[in-house]
Amino acid sequence: MNYKRFLIDACLRMLNSGLTVETWGNISVRDPETGYVYLTPSGMPYNTLVEDDIVVMDIDGNRIEGERKPTIEHAMHLGIMKNRPDVNAVVHTHPVYSQIFALLHEDIPPVIDEAAQILGDVRVTEYALPGSPEMAENAIKTLGNDAACLLANHGAVAVGKDMDAAFRVCTILEMTSQIYYMARCIGEPKPIDADKVAYMKDFVANRYGQR
Repeated sequence: MNYKRFLIDACLRMLNSGLTVETWGNISVRDPETGYVYLTPSGMPYNTLVEDDIVVMDIDGNRIEGERKPTIEHAMHLGIMKNRPDVNAVVHTHPVYSQIFALLHEDIPPVIDEAAQILGDVRVTEYALPGSPEMAENAIKTLGNDAACLLANHGAVAVGKDMDAAFRVCTILEMTSQIYYMARCIGEPKPIDADKVAYMKDFVANRYGQR
């Protein structure tokens, strides 16, 4: 599989989905066979990327291929994957509604079934400067074994076993954030009970759909 081309296509998908603007956000994908991680370069427009712009690293941050500077948040991507063997794709976005709660430093509870099934509670990190070791550490800690977290005053991080799964998390997180925001404008939303969230997450992971 050509992971460099795959990553560029994912960048265009993120940009065209309205999940970020300009050069903000970043994406990584892991090749399960080699363990190498393919990362977006720092500060380059996504619609101009070519395969030579992609940076390849091992899980410890050693450069394998590519001459570009990697995304300034590469330590966050590598750290998440090192901590989570089940994760092969990390998508860091700057979506509007999710960022509202990142600015408020407020977690997003599972208020709709889709969020209960895929997200659970989405927690917010403590603030740290973009690209800093502290931001990476905060993201790894706050994400834990969940599918997404918010970076305080910054954006969102979504993970998945593959790129499609990570983008599904991005989409559901932003939809949930918008619905939660709108519901709070007229009342107090009632989150789904924790036991029902646990049931739905297990159901989707193990029994939903075609096997």
